[in-house]
Amino acid sequence: MTDKSDIRLRSLERESMYSIFAPLDANEPLPRELVKEGRRYKTLGRRELAGALWLPAMATVLVLASWGGIHGVVVLGIILFMLLVFVVFVVSGERKARLK
Repeated sequence: MTDKSDIRLRSLERESMYSIFAPLDANEPLPRELVKEGRRYKTLGRRELAGALWLPAMATVLVLASWGGIHGVVVLGIILFMLLVFVVFVVSGERKARLK
């Protein structure tokens, strides 16, 4: 005796199903693959550049300050100013990109 669920599954194998649903194209990428590919080839923007340069710049300031014997408050001021410069660099690039 056949089960009702077995009959329903076999009904999907009918030839009429091929006329309703076209088979998938093996060469057409899926949407999630397109998203991954878009992230892979993303260009380096101002935000990424500032993020990559921030830590080496801060380390350089700290090394030079310890070597030169600069007071801690002055070093903190230089680091905060440098952070402000990086933030302005990122924000100014985003504004120009939105205007295009």
